[in-house]
Amino acid sequence: MPQLTQIGESFVGDGVNAAHINTVLGHRDGPAGVAWATALATPSAGHVPFVAVLRPSLPVKPLTLFVTKAAPADDAHGLLIWGPAQAGVAAGVADAVAEGIISEEQADTHVIIAAVWVNPGADDADAVYEHNRTSTRTALANGAASLPLTADVIAARDAPSNPFYTPKA
Repeated sequence: MPQLTQIGESFVGDGVNAAHINTVLGHRDGPAGVAWATALATPSAGHVPFVAVLRPSLPVKPLTLFVTKAAPADDAHGLLIWGPAQAGVAAGVADAVAEGIISEEQADTHVIIAAVWVNPGADDADAVYEHNRTSTRTALANGAASLPLTADVIAARDAPSNPFYTPKA
């Protein structure tokens, strides 16, 4: 049976310290591995993918490429990206392995791409960390479960909403 790529999404928290994570989990020898290596080798201005670590010289497994959705607006924003957001993503991946969402075998054969939003106005490092940890673990669980259900998407089509916009009725 071919290894399937799992794509997940999660939004946790509210206001400027909320986290929005998109994940791609797939085998190193498949399309996810190619995308992972290509993204690492082709940074663009303000968007420099890097390997998420639990601490220096201890990358999380599966190896996780942290890709920021927002270029650092200033030094403080950059520190929130490379500090608490990165730590949260790494811890969320480790949580997914510890909980069996990702198997220990997959930890050695798969890679993750995590697209991470840190609002330039974020101001609470602990909230950024907690929200990114929870959002990463949830996105990986959602990908493993093929969520959302198509029926839920169809049911919500007439009332879309997000933290930045809700259409008038």
